[in-house]
Amino acid sequence: MQNSLFEDADSSIPTPIPSSTAQPIAHRQDWQPLAAQLPATLRMGVSTWSYPGWEGLVWDGLYDASVLARKGLLAYHQHPLLRTVCIDRSFWQPLTASQYADYAAQVDAGFRFVVKCPASVTDALLRGSDGQGRTANPGFLDPQLALAHLVQPALAGLGDKLGVLVFQLSPLPRQWLQQPARLLEQLGQMLAAVRQALAAHPQVIVAVELRDPQCLTPDLAKLLRTHAATFCLGLHGKMPPIEAQLPLLRALWPTPLVCRWNLNRSFGAFGYRQAQEKHAPFQAIRSPDPHTRAILARTIAGITGAGQPAYITISNDAEGCAPRSIALLAQAVADLLTC
Repeated sequence: MQNSLFEDADSSIPTPIPSSTAQPIAHRQDWQPLAAQLPATLRMGVSTWSYPGWEGLVWDGLYDASVLARKGLLAYHQHPLLRTVCIDRSFWQPLTASQYADYAAQVDAGFRFVVKCPASVTDALLRGSDGQGRTANPGFLDPQLALAHLVQPALAGLGDKLGVLVFQLSPLPRQWLQQPARLLEQLGQMLAAVRQALAAHPQVIVAVELRDPQCLTPDLAKLLRTHAATFCLGLHGKMPPIEAQLPLLRALWPTPLVCRWNLNRSFGAFGYRQAQEKHAPFQAIRSPDPHTRAILARTIAGITGAGQPAYITISNDAEGCAPRSIALLAQAVADLLTC
């Protein structure tokens, strides 16, 4: 078992513990002093949490992935640095209110969730099992589908624990990229319906994430501002590096910060499989990216210093081990705030 998120990992993998739930690391309070140095408005967490390799980092032993997927949040949310999590599975299939409620029941009142909108709403194409687009999606950016497949069940199940709704637009086909005005019009209609449905929940952040850099325009910033939405920094190979995305965020100021650090740019736009192969079992930083981490830390310090909330979720594919990346980022933010 590792006693520090900063130490190198032991390559040995013990036998999974037979259990229906996971237990948190015994030394989790060792992280409380660092957590206490961070802004109260900053929430960091992972995107997907069912990794047995986080034994000694988040879990007190090696648990089967199926156990962690069902009940891992019971242990996860007790780590002082992990105050949010991204529910990614909702992108692949809409979840029910009862499924969201099961997640909410595993965490305390101060925890918040980031939830991705289903692809049935945010993908312009209907895709086959191989991921290739087949036909146009008639539900693309449909306001009523956005409410039925995401907003209503997430609110009903998560209640006050809902923090952010992320609308990640999948890579757009050429016909949509050639019609930016039409795209923004449909996006605006959906965002208007979402914001109206959230009228009694103004604390819920609505964020739009892109996969096409040509969509980063002043018109998009104007649209997001009109509908009280923000831009989600999507850090991966399909988009420009973080410093090239920040101008759009500045155009929305003042605005919350939502960032999803999904993939180390060294793997390119389609390198998720290579990243998984290099990083498994996700116990160590194997692809360090101090450049991105440093700029993200400065962005967090600036935005939270102005009183705005910040939600940062990190994948194992970013540097190799999401909990270790969070610890390094937390220390970088703390160092900036104490300078």
